[in-house]
Amino acid sequence: MTDHPGLRVERDGPRLTVTLCNPDKRNAQTPSMWAALAEIARGLDPEVRVVVLNADGQDFSAGLDRGMLSPDGLPGEPKVLAVAANRGHGETEQLIAGFQQGFTAWGECHALVIAAVQGNAIGAGFQLALAADLRLVAEDVRLAMREPSLGLVPDLGGTLPLVRTLGYSRALEVCVTSRFVGAGEAVGSGLATLAVPTEKLAAVTDEVVGAILEIPDAALRETKQLLRAAVGNGAEQQLLAERQAQARLLVGAVGRSMEQRPHDHDHDDADHDHH
Repeated sequence: MTDHPGLRVERDGPRLTVTLCNPDKRNAQTPSMWAALAEIARGLDPEVRVVVLNADGQDFSAGLDRGMLSPDGLPGEPKVLAVAANRGHGETEQLIAGFQQGFTAWGECHALVIAAVQGNAIGAGFQLALAADLRLVAEDVRLAMREPSLGLVPDLGGTLPLVRTLGYSRALEVCVTSRFVGAGEAVGSGLATLAVPTEKLAAVTDEVVGAILEIPDAALRETKQLLRAAVGNGAEQQLLAERQAQARLLVGAVGRSMEQRPHDHDHDDADHDHH
């Protein structure tokens, strides 16, 4: 499993929990963390069905480690400003494309991904939460896109889910005002599934994971991919996707049933011979 000092990865059967574990720095993020997140998402064991993204401490993540934006950067991390200054648009875009994979890989993986978010989730923290399929938030949550206030844009895959959820005008307002979105607004707008007291966030996350794991694995995977595709598909494309997914499930169910029949017959024959 990927080793990164800012991440803790724990496996419990079909559940994988990925925890941002540097609360002293408010779980600030770096490119090496994003590379580790991408590696975890892409290397998921097929038996993992649910991934929980959470964080130690009072805050989910204060976003990008600001040291990345200093002229000297951070030790062991790409010098973003130096690349921009010396290598131009093309190489800067390639650098950012690598960063984005730590976020987009969660939507592309087979498992259903839940973000359990408390306290501040700012910039990259907000975008990591948006990379998940579901968001459960504590009542003290504060979501914000602060990049425009720094002269930047949200560039880690967060703009598409934000606009899908809020619509263009409201998403724009959240970004250009850099204001905080609290738990009530997050749930009311669809950014979060539900809000719970902070001390109950872990327990409620466990309950949601348990409910999801009751769903047959093939149906869970097909449903995730079907609904993710729906936003970009036209009506006919989506109807086709529905048919194809359902056909795969039905054919698979029939196949499993046929595989079980010989065992049933063997059992019947054994009973008959015994009598």
